[in-house]
Amino acid sequence: MSKKKKLPEGAHRASVIERIDVRIAQQVGRLRDAMPVRVAARIAALADQPPLFAASAATLAAGLVLRRPRLARTGARMLASEYAATLIKSALKHRIDRTRPHKMLRDGRYAFREAQGEESDGSWSSFPSGHTAGAVASGRAIARETPAAGPVTAAAAAGVALVQLPDAKHFASDVVAGAAIGWAAEALVEAAARILIAAGRSPD
Repeated sequence: MSKKKKLPEGAHRASVIERIDVRIAQQVGRLRDAMPVRVAARIAALADQPPLFAASAATLAAGLVLRRPRLARTGARMLASEYAATLIKSALKHRIDRTRPHKMLRDGRYAFREAQGEESDGSWSSFPSGHTAGAVASGRAIARETPAAGPVTAAAAAGVALVQLPDAKHFASDVVAGAAIGWAAEALVEAAARILIAAGRSPD
């Protein structure tokens, strides 16, 4: 029977959810250098801000050039949703320091605290998962205009989210928070769109 791994320094005083996060990271983080994880992580990198903004802008431009309103609306929704998700997750990252799993596994130290402004290499910006937020926000934006694409975009977002764990980039609760942010960001964009449409239809 394998011996239970010791909690890293700082994790003993953490919340129950954080300790569960740490235990999961200790179990799956060892897979980080496995080839399937490395390949999946490279694919998931497409959900980072620059690629998503580029894809959104390209979709909007293609819709306008080809005169395909639904495609243009999809691109506009993707852009707005990704922008809203980025604003929310960036605000949290600037206020919170959380050790990334790979740093915790390497140094044997863990912290989740108010931002200290000391680190600039990203190793303390684990919470929340921006990749997950972007993937969920963009995926829901696409499905909003093309419901048939919903299962595909949901599966893609789930893949982006899940690979963050063995890649040791994020803890499980970072991913859950990122998904919630992405969902909320797209919902806000949809609410704003409905208000604008209603305003446009109202008489002067």
